[in-house]
Order: sequence, then structure tokens, then C-alpha cells
Amino acid sequence: MKRFFVPVLALAMVSGVATTPNLLAQAGEIPSAAPAEPKGTQEQIGKKLLDEMVAALGGQAWLDRKDMQVSGRTAAFFRGQPNGTVIEYTGWRRFPGSGQPEAERIGYLTDKSMILPGKKIDVVQIYTADNIYEVTYKGRTELPKDIVKEYLRRKHHSIESVVREWMKAPGVMVISEGQTMVERRIADKITVLSANNDAVTIELDASTHLPLRRTFKWRNEQFKDFDEDAETYDDYHTVDGLPTAYTLTRYRNGDMVNQRFYTKVAYNQGLSPELFNPDNLLKKK
Repeated sequence: MKRFFVPVLALAMVSGVATTPNLLAQAGEIPSAAPAEPKGTQEQIGKKLLDEMVAALGGQAWLDRKDMQVSGRTAAFFRGQPNGTVIEYTGWRRFPGSGQPEAERIGYLTDKSMILPGKKIDVVQIYTADNIYEVTYKGRTELPKDIVKEYLRRKHHSIESVVREWMKAPGVMVISEGQTMVERRIADKITVLSANNDAVTIELDASTHLPLRRTFKWRNEQFKDFDEDAETYDDYHTVDGLPTAYTLTRYRNGDMVNQRFYTKVAYNQGLSPELFNPDNLLKKK
């Protein structure tokens, strides 16, 4: 054994030294599985990601949506815990693509009675460009100003507003902030910064480019610090060629405050303008 061990070992060492450069050369020719680094400035990359998001949502068809009708359930939370109430509702929304002012209508479903089956809508809320009205068969009332202000703030910082309004304003910057994680998914993070230092952060699924989360902050007038509003999007389904999130969850300073689950969605139904007229009272049932 001693007689043959040294030559064999020496042959292996010589063979290894001789073939190592060839192996390294071959390994260097194998393409890397790692994703290619995006090219360009952070602003160029950010704008490219935003364009990819619009294309993933449906491109021009998404921008040209006229209206949307949904059925679903909504639940409220207090300090991140459910309050035990789940409400069925039907919603109608009119987009700028309709050629009319953007508006929204929510009708809350309740049981007709303990005897009669089925559901009825006794109360609706109508969201206009600058106010919110609660409408019944008795009349209409305006919701408190703080609720209206919060709604308009969220609307101004929505993904739709960023694409339609922010990107057309002078002095706007779109910055890529690299990758992060949203609900265990790799996401591309971009921040859109306005000329007056207002900002919206959007995180996109790195594979599909669909929105996973939208976040913005504003100064609390009472405590003079900053509050954060976040909305996440999940369970996408393609409806009429438009990928649509069927689960939407809102957070306030990290605490869940509301969750909506769609069960049915339809686009471009040709909704009547009277649906969004707060002077059009409900019929008594």
C-alpha cells in the first residue's frame, strides 16, 4: 500500500492542477441565475417601474376605465383587533375615464326582516369630489368634516391619483428605493415625491409588477408628529382583462383598521349618473 499511495496521490494532484483553469473557464461561461441589475439613475429606474405597474394593471384599458361595480364584505378593526362586525355591501364607482367627475356610492345590505328572506339597502353613502353624504328615504346628511378630510386625503394619495395627477405636475420625482418584502413577497419599492415634499410610496410585486402596498404620511395637527396610512392589495383576479385585488386592507400607524373582500367585480357597466346624485333619495321599503 505504501508503494502505490504516493504516485497515485501525486498523479491526482498534478491532474487537478492541470484541469483547474479549464474548469474555471467553463464555470465562467455558465450564465448567472441572479436577476440583472437595473440600469440608469434611481429616477429613471423608478419611472420605469411605475410604467411597468401601469402596464401590469392593464395599460390604457386601466386608464380608460369608466366605472366599476363590486359586491363584498367589509370589517372594521380597533387597535388591530376585529370589532366583531362584518357588513355586506354593494359599491359603485365612477372613474375620470367616464368623462364625468369621479364619484363613489356604497350601499350597505341588511336583512329584510326575520320572516322575509333576502337583503335590502336602507342607507347609502355617496362620495363626491369634495364631500360625503349619507342618504336614506328620509333625506340626506353630510358626514362629519374629519371623516370627509380623511377620505379626501386617502383619495389624493391613491395609486390612481399618483398616475393621473401627480405624474403630470411639475417638479415631481420618482425614486427607486431597491427591493423589500411585503407579506413574504419580494417587492420593488418606489417613492413619488411632489414639488411640495408630499410623498407616496408604492411597493410592487417583483415578478408581476402589480401593487402590493401603498403608503403615505401626513402631519398630525393635534400632536404635531406624523401619522402613516398604508393599504395592501392581495388576491388578484383578472376581470375584463384588468387584474383586480379582491382583498384590500388599510392600516393606521401599523394597526389594521379596515379590511374589504370582494366577491364580485364588473367594469364599464354604463352606470347611471343618478346613482351618484345625493339628492336622489332612496325609496321607502
